[in-house]
Amino acid sequence: MNMKKLVAIIALTIMALNVSGARPQLVSRIDPTNWYVGLKDASLQLMVYGRGIRDAEVTVGRTDVTLDSLVRMDSPNYLLVYLSIGNAAPGELPLTFRVGGRRQTVTYQLLQREKAGAAREGFTNADVLYMLMPDRFAQGANHPSQVKGMNAYKEDRTAPSLRHGGDLEGIRQHLDYFNELGVTALWLTPVLENNSPDDGAFSTYHGYATTDYYRVDPRFGSNADYRRLVDEAHAHGLKVVMDMIFNHCGFEHPWVSDLPSHDWLNRPEWLMGHDRRDAKGQVHTTDTYLQTSYKLTPVMDPYASEVDKAETVDGWFVPTMPDLNHRNQHVMTYLIQNSIWWIETIGIDGIRMDTYPYADADGMARWMRTLDSEYPNFNVVGETWVTEPPYTAAWQKGSRISPIGNSYLKTVMDFSFFDKLSKAKNEETDGWFDGYNRLYNNFVYDYLYEDPTSVMAFVDNHDTDRFLGNTKDAPRLKQALALLLTVRRIPQLYYGTEILMNGTKEVTDGNVRQDFPGGFAGDERSAFSASGRTAEEQDMFQWLSRLLQWRRGNETIIRGYMTQFTPWKGVYVVARRWHRNTVITVINGSDKASTLEVARYAELLDTNGTATSRQAIDIPTGRSFDLSKDVTLAPREGLVLELQ
Repeated sequence: MNMKKLVAIIALTIMALNVSGARPQLVSRIDPTNWYVGLKDASLQLMVYGRGIRDAEVTVGRTDVTLDSLVRMDSPNYLLVYLSIGNAAPGELPLTFRVGGRRQTVTYQLLQREKAGAAREGFTNADVLYMLMPDRFAQGANHPSQVKGMNAYKEDRTAPSLRHGGDLEGIRQHLDYFNELGVTALWLTPVLENNSPDDGAFSTYHGYATTDYYRVDPRFGSNADYRRLVDEAHAHGLKVVMDMIFNHCGFEHPWVSDLPSHDWLNRPEWLMGHDRRDAKGQVHTTDTYLQTSYKLTPVMDPYASEVDKAETVDGWFVPTMPDLNHRNQHVMTYLIQNSIWWIETIGIDGIRMDTYPYADADGMARWMRTLDSEYPNFNVVGETWVTEPPYTAAWQKGSRISPIGNSYLKTVMDFSFFDKLSKAKNEETDGWFDGYNRLYNNFVYDYLYEDPTSVMAFVDNHDTDRFLGNTKDAPRLKQALALLLTVRRIPQLYYGTEILMNGTKEVTDGNVRQDFPGGFAGDERSAFSASGRTAEEQDMFQWLSRLLQWRRGNETIIRGYMTQFTPWKGVYVVARRWHRNTVITVINGSDKASTLEVARYAELLDTNGTATSRQAIDIPTGRSFDLSKDVTLAPREGLVLELQ
């Protein structure tokens, strides 16, 4: 189905809600806005919004669709309609709602899927994900200074925590840049509507406070703009990963001002009888408010107290982000269907799930089982922010060590790698524990993972200090990236790393989420082209681009065996081998010159006792090395040597 036809169908669906004369309509909205036939799960939940709709009787106007049940909510303004569409053909589905003497017929759209679920390919360790924040990356032409109907907001690029005005069109206009750099997938932080009013100098520019699960934030563009971006990214050979948040929604979501049921949120008691915002827009809590502890270990702790577990899972992330109750099966069904809708409607290639362990584990496992059944080759990565490998490994699908059962989550985030690298970069690598010994010890525990190649590693992201901190230390960054891009992981880069963007969170998160130079009209220079980069930025860009272009489709990195050596005299060595190909990553974890003593690594250079070629090329620089003799390494030097 082409994009114009899809947009037209959705528009007709919305128009169909206005069909019964001048009196106020019974139905003001239905989620999902449309649905697809041919899915393995024949059940469809419709969340119907409308004043007094709870008491409606519903008639289905087709014989190939069955009304299974009606769930009448605590609020009079919601009705859940469960349908069976296993035998349904694509086309219009008339639904008639009656309350007393009032009647309304809505024409709902059942669409044909564009492809079978198994045909949707997710991201893998063959990819390199490039994470960016739409608000901070680039702004397209004709960007509106204000969008009508939105709560009060301001775009001010001088304020680190207000909106800056980046959008989807700005990203689309730079797809060639991603190809030039060599990444293969784009992870956009959330693009869904965040209609929270600015709170002084703060806003939800970041996207993690959803107020409409079926609408792109109009400051970023429209659903059609999102589809266009994904289609054109695919044409450029790029995958697109969608950032989702099931743990919580935004305070301005309709569910908060009118709770569908008493158990739709976790710990909603403090909302009852209190103004949700004061005249200044401030949210106030009472002694019934439960704040999360931000401690994720109780979820896996075999000795955890009930109070600790409740604070983690049921506590609100912040007062303006209400915590959704995934033990309510209707909430979970709504969220599961939403993820399917975006896969089918937009054609995304993966999902990154925010705050994964904060949500109910059983509910999330149900979600993952459903996606895995429908899209066996799709991929989801969960944010599992604990810095010890056993914790992370226990969240991966099929884990034999998990104390909470199978999560069905294919990919987890390697916060241990990030944490150890953050410490190692400023330490001298000794003979035991410090420096790159930390990275060695991170990989030692890969036996805990069911699939180490389905673990996502990174050196920084939007929630951390940038790797460079407040420096421009390119050698340290290069050696970190050399390791990231050659080990058994799915690597993730953070936008701007390729041009030495730096910053820390000590004042505000906005300082690690700065605008990409050249992404906005009026910028003094554009780092999207070589002519707009400084000499240091261009050196970093070229170094990384050569490595990324070489990595793309490289079977040795994608499928090869991994061997690591305990750091020796300050030098850490990791090798990948596949058939007759060998790649050796060499890290000097010292601020002093060191020596790669090649005799120690003879097993990488010989095959069955017969010496092979000892010539090697450093991929990012093209320099040749003779590995028949020791190699002198500059302070903090990193090499990616491919044997010739």
